[in-house]
Amino acid sequence: MGQLDSIVFGKKKFSDILEEIYTNQKTKQNQVTTLISELKPLVQEIGDATLIVPLIKEYMEIGVKNDEQLIKMATIVQRALQNVDEDGGFGISDEEKNQLLEEMEKLQNNKEE
Repeated sequence: MGQLDSIVFGKKKFSDILEEIYTNQKTKQNQVTTLISELKPLVQEIGDATLIVPLIKEYMEIGVKNDEQLIKMATIVQRALQNVDEDGGFGISDEEKNQLLEEMEKLQNNKEE
């Protein structure tokens, strides 16, 4: 379990990333449920549904994309932590390092939106 307490960047530990993924998923689930229950009374006929359902779909897709980015980042970090070399460096290739940096940038951009 020592790998879960490894600091990935700043003060962020691997366990913190996993907790964030879980918390985001639960929060999103509650938000979508609330949104649907609030919009349900507004749907009186088929035309109403064709306007409201795409909004719900888009909201859910954004949440899924954000979670996918976090999960990809967690996977890369987990692989890196498993491959720490004797010098204490991460035993990951330059390609994997670049992929990690790209995922972190995507997360930052998604968070800013």
